Amino acid sequence: MSEDVEQIAIHRSPLHETHLRLGAEMKECDGWQVPASYGDELFEYAAVRERGAGVIDLSPRGRFQVRGAEAVQFLNGLITNDMKTLAENQWMPAVFPNVQGRLLAYVRVVRIRDGFLIDTEGASQETVLKTIQRFTLAGDFHVTDLTKRTALLSVQGKQASEIVGSVLGETPLGLSRNGVVEIEWQQKSLTVLRATHTAEDGFDIVVSAEKATPLLDTFVHAGARPVGYEALNRLRIEAGVPRYAIDMDETNVVTETGLDEAVSYTKGCYIGQEIIARIKYRGHVAKKLVGVFFERAMKIDKDAKIKSADDKEIGRITSNTLSPHLACPIALGYVKYDYLAPDTEVMVTSSHGDLHARVAELPFVRRSALQ
Repeated sequence: MSEDVEQIAIHRSPLHETHLRLGAEMKECDGWQVPASYGDELFEYAAVRERGAGVIDLSPRGRFQVRGAEAVQFLNGLITNDMKTLAENQWMPAVFPNVQGRLLAYVRVVRIRDGFLIDTEGASQETVLKTIQRFTLAGDFHVTDLTKRTALLSVQGKQASEIVGSVLGETPLGLSRNGVVEIEWQQKSLTVLRATHTAEDGFDIVVSAEKATPLLDTFVHAGARPVGYEALNRLRIEAGVPRYAIDMDETNVVTETGLDEAVSYTKGCYIGQEIIARIKYRGHVAKKLVGVFFERAMKIDKDAKIKSADDKEIGRITSNTLSPHLACPIALGYVKYDYLAPDTEVMVTSSHGDLHARVAELPFVRRSALQ
């Protein structure tokens, strides 16, 4: 057997060199090099949560264009939400489930002038692409992978509207929650979504790869602080936003994850629909993703066990962080149905010791009027 080990390719955003120029410390995430921080993670966090706005490179997310007369029909049979209700210049959340109703990918479906854009996390982009590509020979259904051709920038924070307006004009500022607009900037088309990843106001902008650096530099010049993935992780946990392959995966029934807006119970048949509907109408999930407050700080293992007051194992931790806004450690985790009530006392057990904690309703922070 050859001793050579096949090296796994690590992808780079079109903004990689720009991140280095801005002083970023890079790390690997979902097979991509991403900025961990630009030197002061807490200052980056505060730019979004407290003072102004941050700009985040979300280019490692997968982006796929879907076109064709049968696009609605095929996609509607694959996802949990109702494609037929999605108006032009709107986006909606959805899940690709398997036949057991378990979660293969969490996506955003964007309806634009000439078709659809499907946006998903880096950890699930290959699954989404393989799932939809197999229908390209079945009818008028065409899929184009835009991930490497484009970049995705997100401006998040209290001053997101002011900064986006100063750079892109007033048009995006009129977007409602889940609204979409296509505009011209420096002779190139941008797709702008009103969307939050942090519980603050926000805009996601899909831009061609060659215009990514000029756009990022313009946002920074307008007052947005570059924000790395360490600060984003704190922000998204506070906002109760689960990440695929960390807080949810193919072992989770869709309705365990709290992604209620991603599921239509009136659209009719799709893969996994029978099981998802049965859980909804005939009972409840066995466990659900919740928040957990801790009384004190301690290093917590991934998948640390959650136990009840009488020492029964009732769940596990999936993500945790120290929340600057709440001034205490917090986590996301799954807890059995009988223990879901807010303020239920639990014990989290890890290799570093036991911690008293309380169950919390998600999100921890709810600030944006657009949520």
